[in-house]
Amino acid sequence: MSKIIVIASGKGGVGKTTTAINLAAAMNYFGRDVLVIDGNLSTPNVGIHLNAPEVPVNLNHVLKGEAEPFEAVYEHDSGVKVIPASLSIKELKRTRPEKMKDFKKDFKKIAEYVIVDCAAGLGNEATCAIELADEVIIVTNPEMPAITDALKAVKFAEQLKKPVRGVIVTRVKKDDIELSPEVVREMLETSILGMIPEDDAVRKSISVKNAVVHSHPKSKASRAYKEIAANLLKIKYDSDKDRENLLKRFYKWLGLG
Repeated sequence: MSKIIVIASGKGGVGKTTTAINLAAAMNYFGRDVLVIDGNLSTPNVGIHLNAPEVPVNLNHVLKGEAEPFEAVYEHDSGVKVIPASLSIKELKRTRPEKMKDFKKDFKKIAEYVIVDCAAGLGNEATCAIELADEVIIVTNPEMPAITDALKAVKFAEQLKKPVRGVIVTRVKKDDIELSPEVVREMLETSILGMIPEDDAVRKSISVKNAVVHSHPKSKASRAYKEIAANLLKIKYDSDKDRENLLKRFYKWLGLG
């Protein structure tokens, strides 16, 4: 049975879109049929991240009744399916996010797993996306302002009677300044699905308009996303075996890899 997982956050800039894309890419890496929907209509970025910023048919057309959901689906080179949203302000003003829940069954027919990148915060767009969810995953950073807003997002999803699967903590540096996993878990009163390390590979993947799981498959961030996906899918994955060995790294340093 297909499942819709909404990726939400209490505030912007915590890596929500990056997480939505890479969680989908990691699930696809394990052979699952995955669709990513850009549910952030005000500031859509999924298409930009995956090199499809402007397409003939998008989510806005679907919500306005001008196209069927399957007509707005585009397949990334990796095999991940994508429904981008429009970058046009004019299109945004004419689009009603409340219509999103009307297409829940249609979205679930397109792929086994549907990952929705939700608008940041707790406004109307976020509400409309979360109402679509079978499960919600919250993304945050290990710092107090982000954790405070993440807690609001957890409680908000619970008020909408949507189960929170857990939290993904991004940009983890493991220094003395950031909050520890134990403190994050205690404050948010939910499980931590994974910790994504601060990794230049993520920035590089954005610059080449791809998921880090594809552009830098052996990187720390990539392997962390794969670990989360494997746990969600209940399959085995050995991150250590997927690590780039020292010899290959040395060849790359010499410019031979």
